[in-house]
Amino acid sequence: MTARTGEQYKAGLKDDRIVWLGNRKVAVAEDPLLAGSVDGMAGYFDWQHQYADECLVDDPERPGEKMNVSLMLPKSKEDLQIRHRGLERLSRYSYGMLGRTPDYVNVVLSGHTARSDIWARGKPEGHERLSKFHREVIEGDLSMTHTIVHANIDKGVGDLAGMNSDLTLRVVGRNENGIIVRGGKVLATLGPLADELYVYSSAPIPSGAEQYALIFSIPVNTKGVIQICRDHYGRDLSVADAPFSSRFDEQDAFVIFDDVEVPYERVFCEGDLNVYNTLNQGVSPGNTLQQTAIRAMVKLEFAYDLCSSIATVTNSHGRPDVGEMLGEIHSYLSLTRSVIHAAEDRAHDWGAGAVFPHRDISVLRCVMPGWMTRVNQIIRAIGSHNLLATPSLELFDNPEIGDLLRKYLPGSNGMPAEERARIMRTAWDFAGSALGSRIELYEMFYLTSQTRARIGDHMVARRDGEWGQVREFMQKSGIIPE
Repeated sequence: MTARTGEQYKAGLKDDRIVWLGNRKVAVAEDPLLAGSVDGMAGYFDWQHQYADECLVDDPERPGEKMNVSLMLPKSKEDLQIRHRGLERLSRYSYGMLGRTPDYVNVVLSGHTARSDIWARGKPEGHERLSKFHREVIEGDLSMTHTIVHANIDKGVGDLAGMNSDLTLRVVGRNENGIIVRGGKVLATLGPLADELYVYSSAPIPSGAEQYALIFSIPVNTKGVIQICRDHYGRDLSVADAPFSSRFDEQDAFVIFDDVEVPYERVFCEGDLNVYNTLNQGVSPGNTLQQTAIRAMVKLEFAYDLCSSIATVTNSHGRPDVGEMLGEIHSYLSLTRSVIHAAEDRAHDWGAGAVFPHRDISVLRCVMPGWMTRVNQIIRAIGSHNLLATPSLELFDNPEIGDLLRKYLPGSNGMPAEERARIMRTAWDFAGSALGSRIELYEMFYLTSQTRARIGDHMVARRDGEWGQVREFMQKSGIIPE
């Protein structure tokens, strides 16, 4: 099986995975509270068939079969352009509001697989097992999520110090079948709706903490894997009334590994800091950021058009403050497009023939959290009280009140009241609803915090850049001798 349909995806959710939501265990495939989210993710799998020319490519190992474009191993700029078109089309399914569609971790896994030179620093079976798993994901069109952040509850000490050392995921034993792992991991967005949990490095760890240096993947229904969900923000409303939260609450879960056995064939790295501490930085800044930047671009396009639509409702395009805010969002969009284009144009071989965009694309990690937060502020500012005075679309069909709604709640310049309601409800669901607020927080820490991203970029710049312009200026100006 490759390139699953929505129905095939939903069938894969019918297993004995352990998911806690609210005060109860839930059967993900059958629980009515999760039905909208399940259908929404199933729609993603159907979408790849609807736009197969862009989203699917030939499986290089199975003639006649197709696979998701995000699973290709890019070896040229042309490959990156093919992947760009596919990733952009996949993002347009939710217009960027789904942050953890399967293509995200697919791109991560494919990048890891492509960098065989990094794996060569460790045990040879690591890359062999990873490549086999990559093939398994292709053939099953599996929906993966990751959970990669240490359970560092006490932020007054190091990630692996004090109480954190006992809370975060680590190796606690082994048997003839595999290793035994115990501890928590943050944060499995899409976890309850995924097929696989991929655990890998997010940041280097020090010598002496090798028991935490783990890269592996296991099915979400593996014995001992427990997912603890936040409150569900999906709503049982029509798509017109809740265009995002009726379908796109992808859920977030804290994952507890309660003495979980990971088969050796699924253990890609155990305790090897030469691999663990270099893999993410050898892949993420160029490869993974292509997917995330494209998703952000699509979302900014939508946000700009949405804010313009709000201004049309209220006839406020001519107001200087509104024009400035619209121009601000458009500047974020233009900069994002330009960064993506430049990074793809400057793509190069990162090692082992893996061609990724230039790492300058990672600058978006440093600015995008602020931009996305600001976009939501602008939506609330332009929409103002109108966001709070919007009836249900279904209410217009009520003969007792429908005509009064059309009279007193139209848009400007002859816009029908129903159209005004559609725009304002979309804006509220984007930036003001429970799901909208969750997505804003998600964007703030999507690819580490903005602070860590900026510090990381600074450290890389000092390490790899060619500096000394100040000294050169002083020498040429005669301030100091040459």
